[in-house]
Amino acid sequence: MKPPDIIEVTLKVVKIFEKLNIGYYIGGSFASSAYGIARATLDIDIIADIKLNQASAIEDSLKEKFYVDVDMIRNAIEKQSSFNLIHLDTMFKIDVFILKDEPFSVEAYSRRLQKVVSEDSSEQLYFSTPEDTILSKLAWFKSGKEGSERQWRDILGVLKVQGKQLDMSYIKLWAGKLGVLELLMKAFHDSGVI
Repeated sequence: MKPPDIIEVTLKVVKIFEKLNIGYYIGGSFASSAYGIARATLDIDIIADIKLNQASAIEDSLKEKFYVDVDMIRNAIEKQSSFNLIHLDTMFKIDVFILKDEPFSVEAYSRRLQKVVSEDSSEQLYFSTPEDTILSKLAWFKSGKEGSERQWRDILGVLKVQGKQLDMSYIKLWAGKLGVLELLMKAFHDSGVI
């Protein structure tokens, strides 16, 4: 029997979230690979709307197959930060980011869309949109002092693949609000989109 892959591990977590009525979407490098140029990733980023009263249920539902710490979950919810889930059989890591109560986060969550996970599966997961994936990665790139070559390649990959299908007015509007408009223009140039 082959070990579960990262998609199977992610599905285990998502199915629990759905059972507990926790809204979520996939972001990060897994999302940028889905919309742009695929690259291997060692973890999955899930943005989830978890409430304090759901922390114990998450731990109870996942503790058999994952390293999970209810205090870490509660702390992440209170601080609107993140916590990790580690699949015990494979050591795959899932980073769960608590949905922040701020305009861009709320907007990105409201725009999430269902997408087939892979060519080998009919399973669908919620993903951030291509536009919100680009914006999130630009914000991460800026906060990391623009030092992550992988983040930049992910941004360019989504721009190259999605191109004219992107909602340019939406991206420009939020890039301005997030303080990454100059970086977006550079990404447009570097990717050949504009």
